[in-house]
Amino acid sequence: MNNSTIVHKFGGSCLRDNADLEQISNIIRNFPGNPVIVVSALWGTTDRLMRASNEPKYATRLVDDLRRQHIRFAPNIIDSEFGEMFESVLNGIEKSLSEISKKLDQHYHTNTLLAAGERLSALVVSYHLRQSGIDAHPVGSEDIGLHLDGIGHAQSVDIEYSSKNLDYQSLSGIPVITGWFGEGKDGEIALLSRGGSDHSATAIARLLDSQKVILWKDIEGVLAINPRWGIETKAISYLGYEEAKELTRMDAPIIHPSTMEPIQELGIPIEIRHLYQNESGYAPTTIGPDIVQGNEIKAIGCLRSVSRIEIKTDKVVDSSKVLGELLILLNNHNITCWSLNYLPGKIDIVISQNDFNAAEAIISSMFSNIDVDDFPALISLIGNLKLEKFKSQLDSVESLEKYVSILSQTPRSIQLLCVNENISQVLGQLSKLVESRKIRL
Repeated sequence: MNNSTIVHKFGGSCLRDNADLEQISNIIRNFPGNPVIVVSALWGTTDRLMRASNEPKYATRLVDDLRRQHIRFAPNIIDSEFGEMFESVLNGIEKSLSEISKKLDQHYHTNTLLAAGERLSALVVSYHLRQSGIDAHPVGSEDIGLHLDGIGHAQSVDIEYSSKNLDYQSLSGIPVITGWFGEGKDGEIALLSRGGSDHSATAIARLLDSQKVILWKDIEGVLAINPRWGIETKAISYLGYEEAKELTRMDAPIIHPSTMEPIQELGIPIEIRHLYQNESGYAPTTIGPDIVQGNEIKAIGCLRSVSRIEIKTDKVVDSSKVLGELLILLNNHNITCWSLNYLPGKIDIVISQNDFNAAEAIISSMFSNIDVDDFPALISLIGNLKLEKFKSQLDSVESLEKYVSILSQTPRSIQLLCVNENISQVLGQLSKLVESRKIRL
């Protein structure tokens, strides 16, 4: 592969009906560069497979439903060169559900079942592209040597191992690669977390030294504030990798948090484009190398319902060592620390209220003196900001200083604790700072 390769990733929101497949064909036919395609399962398929894994007695009904659903997308696939593979995947679903119902080796059979959604999607998309005169062929990610850094489940693709074992010959023509899963460290199927196909796409782009990655979505770019809060904002034209990580970590589910990791070192850009509105021209949002820009708020992330836990320690204790031990324990229990500060004699951490009971048990086992406060939300102002200049700006926004408390600063954000139950009102006021972009003294 060479740097004219462009990885196109189509998620489930771009695989809802036949019109979407026709549009994908148009994009692949007309977009410059050598395309490599990564796909998620058709819209809703993974959820159905997950439900079925808990109710395997419905195997026959599920297989029949999935057969009809995918044939609607590819009417003659059974009689095509992909027909045998199509039937094999469906038979594999039935077999996996049968094995799950016996309570045997749940890990292997459940993962095999869930991966079937991407396999069916790759077949359907490849079939439609072939019907449109495009030389596409389905490729299983584990079959080409894409290895994940884990057993059963993994956080990321093992780039180093995959680069040594990738079957480049299988990527001739236009490959349609299954996202979300790969081969784990035990040689069996391993899954990324939900939405991990974005990470699959950027990992493949890294392995192929691609020119860029395009994440095709049903939204026009990454907005400065999540539209669920009812605040109208524009798409962010450019985000640095670290800025994007902070935003996706906090409040942007349209991009998987680990998406940037494989390509950050090489500086491969990511474009976010709408399937029907941004087929050409500049992308509404591009993510790339971090560029230092003075005192600019690009986006606002918001995490609802958090708890701040203040831990008082002996001042002679090495706070950094104690904090490291605590973070390891929290991570082992899948508890995310959304913000932290530590000083001699004190450690402050912010966690989701959903994790409070488990976190309190861990912290109480290590420390005897803790205080807890609950807050409606943790807000992250994302950009290259100077804390003192931001403080001076608070007075310019009506009543804002009454509703937020400055918590901490990271290299790419200022974190605030919202003390007003009306989170949308607070975000609406903060959005004025986004609209002005530059913080003025």
